[in-house]
Amino acid sequence: MIKKSRSRLLIPASLIGALLLWQLVVVLGDFPAFILPTPLDVAERFFRVVQNGSLVKHTLVTLEEVFSGLTIGLGTAVILGYWLAKLDWLERILAPYIVASQSVPIVAIAPLLIIWLGPGVLSKILITALIVFFPILVNVIVGVRTVSTDFYDLMRSFQANRWQILRYLEIPAAMPVFLGGLRIGATLAVIGAVVGEFVGADRGLGFLINVGRGVYDTALVFVAIFTLVAMALSIYAIVSLLERRLLAWQRRVGAG
Repeated sequence: MIKKSRSRLLIPASLIGALLLWQLVVVLGDFPAFILPTPLDVAERFFRVVQNGSLVKHTLVTLEEVFSGLTIGLGTAVILGYWLAKLDWLERILAPYIVASQSVPIVAIAPLLIIWLGPGVLSKILITALIVFFPILVNVIVGVRTVSTDFYDLMRSFQANRWQILRYLEIPAAMPVFLGGLRIGATLAVIGAVVGEFVGADRGLGFLINVGRGVYDTALVFVAIFTLVAMALSIYAIVSLLERRLLAWQRRVGAG
């Protein structure tokens, strides 16, 4: 019990320590606010943008891009990854193109997508989908291919059809690896949305960072960055909770 209470206090204690260290660096270094604001300056700027509604407005735009792009990238990666894992000839045809597409940084592709699709939300959603696609695709392929051939033989001995094999064997067996890829993709989705907003946008947290940078409002930049961090941690926590729920059967089997 004492160890649990200590572990719970560790995170808030480390945050308080980091804030005190930040304040000390600003005071001892005598940095102006446009170079490095104090934690109090950032907190004051945070409450101002919350009061005028701008932070909420831009956060909702980025959230829309993140979840829409993650949904599209996830759906495409799961469907394509499954068939790539099952059909060797399809993998031989598509693998070079998929790998080549990942060799080009998303920062280089983003300006083209914004030119073609415009600076609206659609281009940011597509950029986000592209950045989350590959890690989820790879994990789906690995997860499906980890299923032992002995299990396939067992399912066929019970005369299971394709749908039953998928539902009762392949999905449960591939789920741990798939969820690991989803963890990575969920955090990358935030990066993809912000990259698109950096390149060209009039809304979103990336746009807010560009505004703060342009007018040397460093406190506003910190507010937007901390909001992005909180968003990424929240999405990661949701995926972790989903993982615990979906893989609860593994713990029960292990305990049994």
